[in-house]
Amino acid sequence: MDKSIHIVNKMFDNDAFSKWLGIEILSIEVGVCQLKMIVRKEMLNGFSIAHGGITYSLADSALAFASNSQGKKCVSVETSISHTVACEEGDELIAIAKELSLSNKIGVYDIIIKNQNEVTVALFKGTVYRTSKSW
Repeated sequence: MDKSIHIVNKMFDNDAFSKWLGIEILSIEVGVCQLKMIVRKEMLNGFSIAHGGITYSLADSALAFASNSQGKKCVSVETSISHTVACEEGDELIAIAKELSLSNKIGVYDIIIKNQNEVTVALFKGTVYRTSKSW
């Protein structure tokens, strides 16, 4: 089994929050990750649209899996998100994380979240600190 897939599977096995979100891993490559989840009723806010924390959490999980797939244990140090289109109950969200820059200590990732109609619903950028600890 590819080392990056093994690392992400190990992380996911211990990730109760991502499992609660209903996240499914679609693909993993070194520095790249694709995740899917469905917006459920309990994820909606007072406007009956997905709470911003839902798309943020999906993107954050994609950041974690993509950055750690390199083999070093990574933690986020800065993230930002732009919500471009509201998500509704039943929407299928796909997060695609791609590595933009990698050094010995810092990794920068771009995560695009699209719905089932291929409409971009959020744009997320994350920076991680790459620790000296290996998986």
